[in-house]
Amino acid sequence: MDPAPKRRINRVNLTRRHLLAGSGAVLAASALPRASRAAPVSLEARTARVQLTPETYPATEVWGYDGRSPGPELRLRQDERLQRRLVNRLAQPTTIHWHGIRIANAMDGVPGLTQQAVPPGQSFDYDFVLPDAGTYWYHAHQASAEQVARGLSGPLIVEEAEAPEVDHDLALMLDDWRIDPATGQIADDFGNLHDLSHAGRYGNLVTTNGAFDFARDLRPNDRLRLRLINAANARIFELGLSGLEGWVVALDGMPLPAPRPLTEALVLAPAQRADLIVDVTAKAGETAWLARAERDGAVGQARFPVAGTGTKPRRDAPAPLPPNPRMEVTGLADARSISFRMEGGAMGRMQAAVLDGKRQSFRDLMQAGQFWAFNGVVGRTETPLVTAARGETLRLPIVNDTAFPHAMHLHGHHFREVRSDGTLGPMRDTLLVMSGETREIAFVADNPGDWLFHCHMLSHAAAGMTTWLRVTA
Repeated sequence: MDPAPKRRINRVNLTRRHLLAGSGAVLAASALPRASRAAPVSLEARTARVQLTPETYPATEVWGYDGRSPGPELRLRQDERLQRRLVNRLAQPTTIHWHGIRIANAMDGVPGLTQQAVPPGQSFDYDFVLPDAGTYWYHAHQASAEQVARGLSGPLIVEEAEAPEVDHDLALMLDDWRIDPATGQIADDFGNLHDLSHAGRYGNLVTTNGAFDFARDLRPNDRLRLRLINAANARIFELGLSGLEGWVVALDGMPLPAPRPLTEALVLAPAQRADLIVDVTAKAGETAWLARAERDGAVGQARFPVAGTGTKPRRDAPAPLPPNPRMEVTGLADARSISFRMEGGAMGRMQAAVLDGKRQSFRDLMQAGQFWAFNGVVGRTETPLVTAARGETLRLPIVNDTAFPHAMHLHGHHFREVRSDGTLGPMRDTLLVMSGETREIAFVADNPGDWLFHCHMLSHAAAGMTTWLRVTA
């Protein structure tokens, strides 16, 4: 897992003040229904009013799929075919990106690179096979710093042919919202220069599945699969357990070779996911927690009241999940290396960079709302960062020469980190790179097409942290 503060929050003393402060005071969404597998099925992007905030506030207008946020849970089996017709009922163009799915380039949902954005009143058919089991998600990729912040995201679960035995399988989308306390509505400040140039858009209301006080009743010794998805624009979640014993079994959808006991904080950057197998150790009448670390201590992210009598004894540690295909990264010794430097932002040292083919001063870039660069170039260019032959192995040493962390997401592929000792880290599609760090990733460019590579702090992507690579057929 990514380096993280060794903050132990397995045993936490959660007060009601912590619960309300930590939850932010938000969301009341029930369990997400299983989506129909019949085709074609429409998935409508439209506005709706939901009670994100406590009842003392008015309902909040969100942009949601099928009028909900999170959107409907799409749950299919590995190697099944997903068919959804995006119908755009918004006043803006939009697309859907199927985050982490290794699919054909034309289905990736990046406007101007893989498809044209879907205009208001129009539709687009997404149709692809799901090659990998695991926890994924879908979200808007047009003006995503705004559209995702307004609610356009949902969970995508791909079940294994032989799933682990659990009593509950729960997808939990962790998110935050910037709510204007005077109106109870989402703050309409998506061009905020501070967000664009600093850590990104943080919300003041934190939710789980759209609920500020998410709860699920359990019994002693129940075993759960918790599928954690960080859907926030910029917030990095540091998570731990209380009244639960857990193991990490997959990251970004990809199974680990062996479950890892969760004894320290689990760090999830924007867009990252983690699958946990957890056992209830709390007794009847107690409450188990998924907790998150904040400056003043641990606060409640999701609560699990425990009642009744457990029907099963404590089980042994879980077995590994079955691996997905094409998880190996071979050819490292002969791989081509492409240096990759992140520059810019507030308190950075970037003096100038190239924007639209012209070298411009940092002051001029600021006036254009562009603050970040990769290798001295701002934003997506007409030519790719690199062109790779299909099957070629690439190594990307990533230098974070900025004052802020960045969650780098590669479309269409998964990668492994090459550690300083030469060993390979777990397979992921999003890597958190902290300020001043150098991290190296390696992957086999085996999926033809034009693929985006960008920071998933979405305000950073909007302000220049976006590039792309081409894999030739």
